[in-house]
Amino acid sequence: MATGRVVGVILLIAGILIGLVGSLVAYTSTRTVEDRAAAAGGAMLGIAIAIIIALPLVGAGVYLFIRGAAEAREMAELSRQRKILDMVKTRGQVNISDLVLELRSSSAQVRDDIYKLVGMGLFTGYVNWDDGVLYSVEASQLTGNKCPRCGGAQAFAGKGVIKCQYCGAEVFL
Repeated sequence: MATGRVVGVILLIAGILIGLVGSLVAYTSTRTVEDRAAAAGGAMLGIAIAIIIALPLVGAGVYLFIRGAAEAREMAELSRQRKILDMVKTRGQVNISDLVLELRSSSAQVRDDIYKLVGMGLFTGYVNWDDGVLYSVEASQLTGNKCPRCGGAQAFAGKGVIKCQYCGAEVFL
């Protein structure tokens, strides 16, 4: 889905070619004129017109290429987050190290992705950062104020996050 980048490259190449061809035509068409001052002025005018015609194409090409690259990064992030959700939902529990290896990412990036999924309301479960295990738990199973790992008391740690005061497990609601 890199259509923005492809169209950007096409417009960029078209703009450069139009500018070069127009400049070449303007320069060569004025070489036969005997009055050198008039020839130079005509060539400069032709080159300026070719550049004015080419600039919007080049500008649009650069914009679409940059925007396409940003969209590709966003799609890669969404794909990584989708894989995390799929892995946790199908397995029930996943080691963070397995996520890092399978996603070819860093543990910090996986942690950020997990928090983003919680913030979007797409992930419910808990994670034990000490053991490096991510658990999928239905919100209905999280009754009371007890940690599903050690049974200790929990406290709110942020939006949609409850943290065990004893073992440090974080429950995502």
